[in-house]
Amino acid sequence: MTVRQDQLKNGFRIVSEHMPGLQSAAIGIWVTAGGRHERIEQNGIAHFLEHMAFKGTARRSALQIAEAIEDVGGYINAYTSREVTAYYARVLKDDVALAMDVIGDIVLNPVFDPREIEVERGVILQEIGQAYDTPDDVIFDWLQEQSYHDQPLGRTILGPTERVSAFSREDLSGFVAEHYGPEQMILSAAGAVDHDTLMKMAEEMFGHLQPRKGLTPETALFTGGEARQEKELEQAHFALALESPGYRDDAIYTAQIYSTALGGGMSSRLFQEVRETRGLCYTIFAQTGAYADTGTTTIYAGTSADQVGELATITIDEMKRAAEDMSAQEVARARAQMKAGMLMGLESPSNRAERLARLVQIWGRVPSLEDTVAKIDAVSTADVRAFAEQMAVQAPAALALYGPVSGAPTLAELQERRAA
Repeated sequence: MTVRQDQLKNGFRIVSEHMPGLQSAAIGIWVTAGGRHERIEQNGIAHFLEHMAFKGTARRSALQIAEAIEDVGGYINAYTSREVTAYYARVLKDDVALAMDVIGDIVLNPVFDPREIEVERGVILQEIGQAYDTPDDVIFDWLQEQSYHDQPLGRTILGPTERVSAFSREDLSGFVAEHYGPEQMILSAAGAVDHDTLMKMAEEMFGHLQPRKGLTPETALFTGGEARQEKELEQAHFALALESPGYRDDAIYTAQIYSTALGGGMSSRLFQEVRETRGLCYTIFAQTGAYADTGTTTIYAGTSADQVGELATITIDEMKRAAEDMSAQEVARARAQMKAGMLMGLESPSNRAERLARLVQIWGRVPSLEDTVAKIDAVSTADVRAFAEQMAVQAPAALALYGPVSGAPTLAELQERRAA
């Protein structure tokens, strides 16, 4: 399998990987315009725009967009994250040109019919309402807000109800004009694809676009803080975030191995101590997520009102213990889990296309899998222990609590326990 990468004269980027033996392909456009690229008055508009892309173009109605892909047995979808908006499809190899045409059409030619805007506004408001009714969704929005307070990276992707209720056709068109230039777009494809053919299609479809300088998002600063809301729920939801490296920092591999060993699976420390030994919860996990310039290691658990205090203090104790006695066996297991998860995921052309796009967005190139595996293998037990000590004692922290949480310690109390 060979990765090929090119760029049109106007800055539009193309990356692909042919996967021999596959009869299908994943193809999409990744636009470096997500939640963190919004001004405060635009919060939620990147997601609104993603929805509107499927509501009709100059050439196709909303139904025709869906039928064009589903008539050939394919699948089309989109998502908005804090750093990108993606429009992608999965089709059989003979339908790659069709998928490219449809995706290009919805990205370049949305009509923003005022009637469809109102329909989709209602859909998004229902989506926001659903998120607020899902405690283990909303708590992560609150945690993000506390981690990056008063910054674009800390705002919700869906946006607040009052802003979504007010977005106009001109607001949508304005965001496109600001952020949907050729330099902000990446065509990524994997599976049964031919790079030269993709290049020709990209030139025909996107080559006419004029270069424009996109707005650079402000550098993120992890602030930390606490959000706590009492509510009558069956469970108390606990989420703790600690500042971690961004994608461009090689320490990201140490951070990911650490969080896997701490709470990434059934053999992890938190799962074994908090769930298996003490029976304090059903769900508990740790994970490390990253952006271009920052990242967070997050611990989440749901427990009962009378046990949330014990769960929180044990979590801090386990973090501190990891700095003292994290074993070579645990690091080796976490390293193996990380490599296996990555390599197994790349058996899917959709996952592979997404990875290519993200790497081009972050690095401007695609590092080889061998290089990535070598960096994972280079992380030592001493590296993980040193990182664990930083997480346990020094790293800035944010806390979010939701439900019957009156018995939970405050962030200040957890900080005292970290320092003790």
